[in-house]
This record gives sequence, structure tokens and C-alpha cells, in this order.
Amino acid sequence: MERRTLGRGDHALEVSAEGLGCMGMSEFYGTADESEAVATIHRALDLGVTFLDTADMYGPFTNERLVGRAVAGRRDEVQLATKFGNERAEDGTRLGVNGRPEYVRRACDASLQRLGVDHVDLYYQHRVDRTVPVEETWGALHELVEAGKVRRLGISEAAPATIRRAHAVHPVTALQTEYSLWTRDPEENDVLATVRELGIGFVAYSPLGRGFLSGQIRTVEDLDPDDFRRNHPRFQGEAFAQNLVLVDRVREVAQEKGVAASQLALAWVLAQGGDVVPIPGTKRVRWLEENVAALDVRLTDEDLRRIDEAAPVGAAAGQRYPDMSSVHV
Repeated sequence: MERRTLGRGDHALEVSAEGLGCMGMSEFYGTADESEAVATIHRALDLGVTFLDTADMYGPFTNERLVGRAVAGRRDEVQLATKFGNERAEDGTRLGVNGRPEYVRRACDASLQRLGVDHVDLYYQHRVDRTVPVEETWGALHELVEAGKVRRLGISEAAPATIRRAHAVHPVTALQTEYSLWTRDPEENDVLATVRELGIGFVAYSPLGRGFLSGQIRTVEDLDPDDFRRNHPRFQGEAFAQNLVLVDRVREVAQEKGVAASQLALAWVLAQGGDVVPIPGTKRVRWLEENVAALDVRLTDEDLRRIDEAAPVGAAAGQRYPDMSSVHV
């Protein structure tokens, strides 16, 4: 397994070139199957995928417990990342974005307990709280690093100015933001340029466009009744139809190379730079193995040109979220 480095110097973190997003194992993407989820994590580790991504809000709380059980006995193999900031109650009620220092400390302790570990390798601020200066939030995060509970810090869905302010308090090891062939925003809004200037790694979540880029979803009826994508703007009506055209163009290039559309999409993200690490999410061993095989796909300059023509910046229809108020602050 190829390895990549997020961040610089003492705050660098070496991880597998492809990580595993664990969110869908517990919520959002239809029916959960814990035994298959654990098997998927175990298979990931066997294949060298050691960078695991979770968050307290997934479930809520159940995903951290699942990941903790799955890595028990293999903790030394794993680069474990979790997040705080999207506060939820036990019953799933969303309580809003919380960046208050006292909450940061409380959330970290709770995550460590659920994961069954004494530290996490990368702790992200999941969303930026507009009511709390980021310097206050990151002051609390710095204290967690000093206490040994957290080894490195990250931030998710933050604008360039916010990233700089956080980085001034404590070095940011990684920024996590959506990035794929149908979400190329980081190329336009200076996020990618900013993290590269500062020496911050880029972790790309939803690198398969929430599964759309796999080419397996031809109609909303292909999704489980409780799958959140049924209400996602990019899976609705005219946007769905337009995005399907984009996917079919990508799939055509993939077929010519003899690979799956999902593998081409992942190979494109991997080709964006050695500081970029995609974390495709899956809850099944079959799809995990297909995703890992993307690491063997080599894209030529001509391939990249054709892919860029098939899925240019801004090609996807519909917003990334039903409510965009909590992203790119």
C-alpha cells in the first residue's frame, strides 16, 4: 500500500494513500449491517488501508463504538481520525454546531471512551461555529494535544481565512472537505491553494460523489427507502438527470481503460497530488476491494485531459447539501 503524508514537520501524519470513511456503516446510507461493517474494516487493514475516519455525530455515537470494536487488538496498525462540532443528542436530534472550549474537551473525552483508546491520531473540528472565535476553539484543541489525548489536529469545511486563523494557533495537519469529479469547489475557492501554501494535507471525503460516480445509481429507486440521498439536491429531478449525463461520460472513459467508473473517479482524486488522500466510504467488503484497486490505475496526461472534459469544474447540478449554511464559513 502506498503511503502519503499529511502536514509537515512534527505535525505530519503518515497514512495509507487511500483511507476508509466509516460513516455509512452506521447511518445515512440505508440499512446498517454491523457484522459486515466490522468485516470491511478488518479487510481494509489487511489490504493496508489503515487511515480510518469516523465522527461522534455518526449514529449518533454508534459509529465510534463500532470502529473501536473493529480495531481492538490492532490499534497500532491504525491512523484513527474522528471529529467533533456537529452536536447531536442520543436520540439523533441535531443541536447545532458547537465550538465552545468546554464542549471541545467534553466531546474529546467522550470519543476516546467510545473508541476504547487513549488517544486519536487526528482530531477534526467537523464544522466551524460562527458564534465562537476559531482561536478559542483551537486553544482548547491545543490543550488536548498537550495532554496527549490528541496527536494532530484537522479542520473540515473551512474557508481559507478560517484555516489560516486556526493554523496560527496550532498547526493544522489536515483539511477535510468534499472533493471529487462532481465537487471541484476546492480548486475554485482557494482552499486547495491555501492548504498547499501552509503545508496542510488534503483529505477528500465523498470522492465518489456519494456513490453517484460509481455509475450504479440510475434512479432514486435504486436507493434504500431510508437513504438520505433520496432528499439530496443532486439526486433530485432535473439535477439527477444532468448528473447522470456527467457520470455516463466518466464511465465511457473508464470502460476504454478497462476499469470501473468508481476506480477512474478515485484514480483522478489520487492523481491530484501526493498531499491528497481520498477516504471513500463503504460498508461492504466487495466495494472496498474495488476501491482499493483504484490505486493500481495509472492515468496518462491524455486520460486526465479527457476526464477534465467529461467532468469540468462546476459540471454537477444541485447544491452539495440541502442546507449549505454550515459549510465554507
